[in-house]
Amino acid sequence: MADIHQKIGNLSVHPLALGGNVFGWTADEAESFAVLDAYAAAGGNFIDTADVYSAWVPGNSGGESETVIGKWFASRGNRADIVLATKVGAGYPEPRGLSSTVIKAGVEDSLRRLGTDYIDLYYTHYDDPSVPVEEFVSTLDALVKEGKVREIAASNITPERLAEALAFSDASGLAKYAAIQPHYNLVSRETYEGELAAVAAGHGLAAVPYYALASGFLTGKYRPGTTVDSPRAEGAGKYLASERGPRVLAALDEVAAAHDAEIATVALAWLAAQPTVAAPLASARTVEQLPALLAVADLKLTEAELARLTEASA
Repeated sequence: MADIHQKIGNLSVHPLALGGNVFGWTADEAESFAVLDAYAAAGGNFIDTADVYSAWVPGNSGGESETVIGKWFASRGNRADIVLATKVGAGYPEPRGLSSTVIKAGVEDSLRRLGTDYIDLYYTHYDDPSVPVEEFVSTLDALVKEGKVREIAASNITPERLAEALAFSDASGLAKYAAIQPHYNLVSRETYEGELAAVAAGHGLAAVPYYALASGFLTGKYRPGTTVDSPRAEGAGKYLASERGPRVLAALDEVAAAHDAEIATVALAWLAAQPTVAAPLASARTVEQLPALLAVADLKLTEAELARLTEASA
């Protein structure tokens, strides 16, 4: 059987990254464990979270998702089987930034909540222009040398700052970003394509796009005249009002019918086929939502189908 795994630096990951933003938010501990179990049972090994998840929920302070995942590791004894990604620097409502102090304290807090002594992929969650790249790259490099972090990555960063950080790593022989987590999907291409994607490609970075399903819009459940009971309904609904949204849905319907596949699977498969993309990132609140996401590993679209979707999303 062909190996479906993708490379991020020295890491080997499943082609669907499972988002942990719902754990301890819309999915309680039992539901989260069920989703994590089902994902792992299907061969999934790439779990993504952040230290700030889910501080925006009344009564939460951040770290809830990491805590749930840490308890799952402890009860299943499977930490070594999972490629674990988490992030540092975000805060709610104010960002905490990327000073050396914040990163050093952040990694210790994350390790404690996750019940582990290393993080496979550690992201700077948001860029902090007040901190020179020399400072945060050097701090991240020290974490790699200490064995607390295996690979480093960036999310929410401009092409200029990304290029600057990568150039500094190269010039000084320090740890270098191996991945980027951009906002990227069929109805939001300009958030990654162009300069940012070019910098990533030029340095061999792997992309792990977030909002891969556009807050649920690309599952096809949002249609004219329908109401969906979801905390993300408002975000997804705005795509219906655009010219591009309905055009993309029509193309997805066609391609999904040709493969007898779910619309979400086709949307993820288009993303997975784009240059630099290693694994789209999507979350499941229930076990029932998982199969359509995991099916991205097996769905290969034809050149004509990819072109049809690319054209519809232009």
